[in-house]
Amino acid sequence: MTLAPLLVVPLAALLSAGLIVLLKPLLQRYALARPNARSSHRVPTPQGGGIAIIAAALITAVVLAVPTGIALGGVELPVLALSVIALAVVGAVDDIRPLPASLRLVIQAGAVAAVVLTVEGRLLPDAPLWLERAFAILAGLWFVNLVNFMDGLDWMTLAEFVPPTAFLFALGLAGRYAPEPTLVAGALLGGLLGFAPFNRPVARLFMGDVGSLPIGLIVAWLLFRLAGQGGLQGDLQEGLDGGLAAALILPLYPIADATLTLLWRLRRGEAVWQAHRSHYYQVATVNGFSVRETVGSVFALQVALAVLAGVTLLWPSRAVTLVCLVLAAGLVGWLLHRFATPRAASA
Repeated sequence: MTLAPLLVVPLAALLSAGLIVLLKPLLQRYALARPNARSSHRVPTPQGGGIAIIAAALITAVVLAVPTGIALGGVELPVLALSVIALAVVGAVDDIRPLPASLRLVIQAGAVAAVVLTVEGRLLPDAPLWLERAFAILAGLWFVNLVNFMDGLDWMTLAEFVPPTAFLFALGLAGRYAPEPTLVAGALLGGLLGFAPFNRPVARLFMGDVGSLPIGLIVAWLLFRLAGQGGLQGDLQEGLDGGLAAALILPLYPIADATLTLLWRLRRGEAVWQAHRSHYYQVATVNGFSVRETVGSVFALQVALAVLAGVTLLWPSRAVTLVCLVLAAGLVGWLLHRFATPRAASA
């Protein structure tokens, strides 16, 4: 192994932190998030730190692509980069002056569709390609938005996506994940780690839509690539065996929290496109959990899910896959229930 892959994470982290130091005065002046009834913060705080995360990840990936053995031909990585930049621009504008929801959705759908239509691999080889791609576009669009929805607490996005990206990067270093997504996972991991000191509770800087939207797209692409490559033994098992099961398990907490919250709000007839504070992790802070306890619990759960995802890859059999999926669902359900239960009632 060359030294280049090992430099991905520290280089991206240093770039991210350095860019934040340079950009923070501008964000303080032009992108200040003021508290409102739906906010989790009480003091005006600059947002837009995601600019540094995404810029650091893109720069690191470009600089280290050739040294890590990645050919620069093809369209998949350029399309991913351009789509990420498009979502970052939309997020940056929306952070400063809110855009119409319909316009945001159209641009997001275009970015997701561009990535899905150029990505390598198949999720369901036995299904018609057009049906698989249509499903992937809808799933990717929802994932981009749910990552944005779940970025409502200090360190929350870090707790959700540092463990999965670290897992995928380690998987690649072990030779069990394609070089391209391995590089991207490491670059994103480094960007998130560089942002972490500035976002620790009580945060001095927020990520903003400029970070959460493109992060959602990058992680969705990473998971698609994992799902499309099958198990570690090189063959795609039937059903949910192999990479697809791991790709479902890794992001299960944010998917469950955001999806169940959306369904609950639809049932109550609420305007689901409006901001709110009814996600489970937000309810937890009302029910007696501190911010650090909440994000610490999510981080620990995400580590456990990464372990279960690894088990499905190491032993790609139907029985192991089903056991890991059940355990993952049980752990996520247990934490959601814990967040939804007031401390006094659970004592």
